[in-house]
Amino acid sequence: MIKRYTRSIMGDIWTDENKYNTWLKVEILACEAMAQHGMIPKKAFKNIKEKAAFSVKRIEEIEAETKHDVIAFLTNVAEHVGPDSRYIHMGLTSSDILDTSMAYLLKKAGEIIIEDCKNLSSIIKKRAFEHRDTVMVGRSHGIHAEPITFGLKLAVWYDEMQRNRKRFERAVENISFGQFSGAVGTFANIPPEIEAYVCKKLALKPAPASTQIIQRDRYAEYFTTLAIMASSIEKIAIEIRHLQRTEVLEAEEYFSKGQKGSSAMPHKRNPIGSENLCGLARIIRSNAMAALENIPLWHERDISHSSVERIIAPDTTILIDYMLNRLTGLINKLVVYPKRMEENLHMLNGLIFSQQILLALAASGATREDAYEMVQRQAMRVWKEKKSFKELIKKDKGICAYLSKKKIEEIFDVNYHLKYVGIIFDRVFET
Repeated sequence: MIKRYTRSIMGDIWTDENKYNTWLKVEILACEAMAQHGMIPKKAFKNIKEKAAFSVKRIEEIEAETKHDVIAFLTNVAEHVGPDSRYIHMGLTSSDILDTSMAYLLKKAGEIIIEDCKNLSSIIKKRAFEHRDTVMVGRSHGIHAEPITFGLKLAVWYDEMQRNRKRFERAVENISFGQFSGAVGTFANIPPEIEAYVCKKLALKPAPASTQIIQRDRYAEYFTTLAIMASSIEKIAIEIRHLQRTEVLEAEEYFSKGQKGSSAMPHKRNPIGSENLCGLARIIRSNAMAALENIPLWHERDISHSSVERIIAPDTTILIDYMLNRLTGLINKLVVYPKRMEENLHMLNGLIFSQQILLALAASGATREDAYEMVQRQAMRVWKEKKSFKELIKKDKGICAYLSKKKIEEIFDVNYHLKYVGIIFDRVFET
């Protein structure tokens, strides 16, 4: 009997038990369709449905001799069914079963991943609104640039994960195609109606055209989309790693009671979760490259793609499921230090307001070149002498010829940079 798959755990999808269970489901649906079309006796189909079963151990024993997994599977099923097993797989080729089953499994895996993306986005959104007005310094090239909020940083992550989810939803839609078109895709021994029936029952679509296989550009889209998602996860993880550096320490991973950071140094609290995610992203990207290289095959099919997919399908989906869940927990418990963010914001003694001085000078009549030179001259003194940028600006006669002391004070107001935070949040979260 077919065993119903009910648990939404990614690893269970890729067990041998579930793989053969899916193959059996597909074979029985094909028999059901053929019985309805008068291609096999209805009595034989009833017997097949009642008796069809398999043993993973027995399949492995047969495969050791046949060196062919589908034949081993069919032989074992036949041992349970008896003479009516001659109607199983009638007119089909192995890839009809393999590719239709793989589409079904990848779709099931995709549904879990999509749900993971929604959960992650929900947590990012919660933390974004929590820190919407938590001011920190924005950085470019790793150097202090201008003020932002930590909430804005999270809003960018949310927006990117929304794109990742939508991209992947399209990829899942494009992977959800089955086939029952025979040895070279011509339906020589089985009509298209059988394919249409089986695919409908599996919530798949019939491939408009196939060879002996579903074309692997569909697979490549699926796995490269997951590689983009993994890279986004790494982007977030590496930012957390930077924010946790001792010299920055604006945020850090939650460090649980009893946790140890180093076997040698008891003081260590390392961003191991983020580092782990960065490493796993490399695997998923390399798997995507393998999927791309599976697109070109000899004529209507060879099997150079098969060994690759036996690895990358379970490994990639299991890893991305793990990564999305780990990042969700990491962000949910991320420890944020607003006071440290404020301290770092003023680390450069006001240099982060240099652009506003430049723009005010240009608006007051100075050429951009002259304005830039005047501002940079005082900015370089701050770097060298560690003095207050605002005080140096106030004492610069050239600058004060264009700007009043009052105007200069107004320029050094952090709220100037944050006046459109609400609008950005409205656009990102559609509130």
